[in-house]
Amino acid sequence: MSSNAPVASVVIALADEAATERVAAAVAAVLSPPARVFLSGELGVGKTTLVRGLLRGLGHTGRVRSPTFTLLEPYNLPSLSVYHFDFYRFSTQDEWREVGFDEYFGGPGVCLVEWPELAGPGLPRPDLWIHLRFGAAPSDEGARAARVDAYSEAGLRCLNAAAAAC
Repeated sequence: MSSNAPVASVVIALADEAATERVAAAVAAVLSPPARVFLSGELGVGKTTLVRGLLRGLGHTGRVRSPTFTLLEPYNLPSLSVYHFDFYRFSTQDEWREVGFDEYFGGPGVCLVEWPELAGPGLPRPDLWIHLRFGAAPSDEGARAARVDAYSEAGLRCLNAAAAAC
């Protein structure tokens, strides 16, 4: 992963799951391949919910599975291919390459990566990196916040769409 600073960042309050899916749908509306979207945050914070919203926004109507055990869930949509990765179970920084995932990152699809920080410095830079966190107070049950970092022009379009959705 590149140590370059993002070209823009914004923090978005997500009051509930519906807000998370609304932001994801707004990003999907401007997302075009090839693209890399990274998703970080604690277990249960909503990374897969965000992916579900992205996929729904891209036209997927079927089930969206978490790739925690399969490591990769591919979605071949009519207009593009989406690859949903989960690196949580990787024990070394090069494991994503060892299983052959590097070929996806140079291709024409959209790569959605949960736990990208576990892949180490060799993972290509994202266009968009979404850092999810739980609400600050115990009374914020269901509330989340997302820091959205754009690293490219395509990522900046996605960031602007996400910010406008709330």
